[in-house]
Amino acid sequence: MAETTSGVRGSVGELIQILRDGAPRTRAELARLTGLARSTIAARIDSLLSTGLITPVADGVSTGGRPPSQFALNPAARVIIAADLGASHGTVAVTDLTGSVLAETEGSIRIADGPETVLSWLVERSRELLDEAGHAGDDVAAIGIGLPGPVEFSTGQPVNPPIMPGWDRFDVPGWMRNHFDVPVLVDNDVNIAALGERSVAWPECDDLLFVKVATGIGAGIISGGGLQRGAQGIAGDVGHVPLARGADVPCTCGNTGCLEALASGPAIARALSEQGEPAETGNDIVELVKNGNLAAIQAVRQAGRDVGEMLTVAVSMINPSIIVIGGSMARVGDQLIAGVREVVYTRSMPLATEHLSIAQSAAGSRAAVIGASLLAIEHALSPEGIRAIAEARIATAAA
Repeated sequence: MAETTSGVRGSVGELIQILRDGAPRTRAELARLTGLARSTIAARIDSLLSTGLITPVADGVSTGGRPPSQFALNPAARVIIAADLGASHGTVAVTDLTGSVLAETEGSIRIADGPETVLSWLVERSRELLDEAGHAGDDVAAIGIGLPGPVEFSTGQPVNPPIMPGWDRFDVPGWMRNHFDVPVLVDNDVNIAALGERSVAWPECDDLLFVKVATGIGAGIISGGGLQRGAQGIAGDVGHVPLARGADVPCTCGNTGCLEALASGPAIARALSEQGEPAETGNDIVELVKNGNLAAIQAVRQAGRDVGEMLTVAVSMINPSIIVIGGSMARVGDQLIAGVREVVYTRSMPLATEHLSIAQSAAGSRAAVIGASLLAIEHALSPEGIRAIAEARIATAAA
């Protein structure tokens, strides 16, 4: 199997990428698409059939003689565990190899309780969901996890996460592999939310900026079709960009005037409380806005302007086609986005905004768990992932 998963043109990895759209194809069609001989394609197909990752489907239309055999991706060959772990909530899902959810659950967690407590919760929920979906641990191909802080993607370790005591440099993949012996992909929650949002609403967009406005503020950057993480994995950490309006406002990071200290959910609630309005949480803000509270509407609109001020720089530097506003505060999207648009469209260069759309998240609260699934699927169906599945199948057969 190692020879056929080398990543070269016509490898089983390439064939899987071709077949991921779900359309059945014959050996002749695959040979034409890859430029390889029919005999080579036949060998690649045999390798993939042995893993269960592809399956024969109804025969194609015959032009004379026996109808040609067709093959397609088998989404049920393996399952994926996807998790979005936030500051106070967690969402876990089991999906097939196309990202279709087979079972899903949500629950209250405290990320500040530390990695072993939170990850134990994740393992317990994952096993329950696998049972619900009719699968065993051996059926898992990979695990994708989003965390609410900076992550070194190459190791899956959180790096100096401000709201995650005890998590710094914790080996999340290693700990999880003690319970599920599969590849574990870990990333910042806003990064995976950008992946999820793109897949749900903007699959053809190669330049997208996803901005999460919630307890904190962060951005996921897709540029040139790829997720941009930066040198230390903190690309998009825009919550601590300073704004002149808040020069005297302290931030939890130790600086003053940070965007997060002015426009996050807690910051808006604090500003409203100082005006005598009953707001302690994001939910309170949403209810006030929905009920037409003028102070709340103005506070949210100003938060949008503050986010827009940061985005004017991003628009010039990254030149996205789409800016998507997500996170819990996007539930008051009309007012928040109005503020964002007000600043971005008036203060950015006309060429940069000529075809720029600023929209509310379509995936909503599920963007991150969808993205976590996609992250794991990409690895599972890579040449390396296919090789691991093949080796696992061989080991199971030998046992």
